[in-house]
Amino acid sequence: MNQDPPSLPTTPPNPGTANPVPRSRVLVVDDTEDNLFLMTGLLEDKYDLLLASSGREALAIIMSQAPPDLILLDIMMPEMDGYEVLRRIRQHPPTATIPVIFLTALSTMEEEQLGLDLGAVDYITKPISPPLLLTRVQSHLERSGNARRLQALSEKLSRYLAPQVYQSLFDGSQQAEIHTERKKLTVFFSDIKDFTGSTSKWQPEDITRLLNSYFSEMSRIAAEYGGTVDKFIGDAMVIFFGDPHSRGVQEDALQCVKMAIAMQRAMTDLQELWRDTGVGKTFRIRIGINTGFCDVGNFGSDLRMDYTIIGPEVNLAARLEQAAEPGGILISGETYALVKHEIDTEPSVSIDAKGFSEPITAYAVRDKSDPGAGIRQLVQRELQGVSAKLDLPGRPAADRAVVAQELRAMADRLGT
Repeated sequence: MNQDPPSLPTTPPNPGTANPVPRSRVLVVDDTEDNLFLMTGLLEDKYDLLLASSGREALAIIMSQAPPDLILLDIMMPEMDGYEVLRRIRQHPPTATIPVIFLTALSTMEEEQLGLDLGAVDYITKPISPPLLLTRVQSHLERSGNARRLQALSEKLSRYLAPQVYQSLFDGSQQAEIHTERKKLTVFFSDIKDFTGSTSKWQPEDITRLLNSYFSEMSRIAAEYGGTVDKFIGDAMVIFFGDPHSRGVQEDALQCVKMAIAMQRAMTDLQELWRDTGVGKTFRIRIGINTGFCDVGNFGSDLRMDYTIIGPEVNLAARLEQAAEPGGILISGETYALVKHEIDTEPSVSIDAKGFSEPITAYAVRDKSDPGAGIRQLVQRELQGVSAKLDLPGRPAADRAVVAQELRAMADRLGT
């Protein structure tokens, strides 16, 4: 008679070994060997400890790819004292928020104030009290961790708000309450001509990928010109100028039209990028712009609000967009009167717009500048196993420096 093999006993998983919590990295900087020995004995059981006996050695560790979570820094050191080390830490954005606790035999109010002014979070005087040291280190690590979590959360939440709204909420200039104002705004509407019909047989993932690349580029341009992105509706965008910050009605209108021109130009680069991913369809956008008085602010309920705009002038911008030619920009007579000194247009036309009893006077914007002006120039290289696209002109010098540093690091790795 066949018997089933006996079942083997299973060992329950040890909850203590699953996903261990990483230990905080603490850097101790002191030029005295005895002090480093003491700090090692006090801290090495709870933290991943890093030691440096000089300011220059400390900076090499701090500026590395794996900086510490907290620094215990002696002040009196040869060549480079703790004050100078702290100055350099705070001047370097990636390390500017690392908490630094000074370890020092100096105890005058002036010296303590100097360290706090430079950005130290605390002072511990020598001879060191072990219980005090352990308490202060743990406390500042917890504060720093909480601050990082709050910063990460605020950055995530900021993606659901226009940058101007996010900033005004955080600086206190705007409150999260139901409140609207009547302001003269310039309103922008755009959509991709025949997008729904052209993509009706696509997979949702492919539509999402294309739309996200489109919205990312258009949002970047909107931020560059100071527009407040109101919402995305399918493949359409609504942007307005004049709230929460305004440069004046005329300049707001001018910036909006210049933004629209930049967006039409940017479609050339997007078409190229989409072709690289196998999108054979040529998409073109239509844009409508109008200037007029709108109600702007927080609409909704006590539980949920939406920062947006309403009014007939908003509807007119939408009608102008629907009447615009693919690849074209149609502006109202009110907007034209504000921008005609700088923007070239075709002769006026009359449009019968749904919801408006009288024909609407509109103007088609002409972009007579150099076709290459203002357009991003993509440097593109393809090798076996390697693909690179670089967006160079128009980027801030700091951004280009970061890209150059990353490329050099990649080249070094390829050479090894």
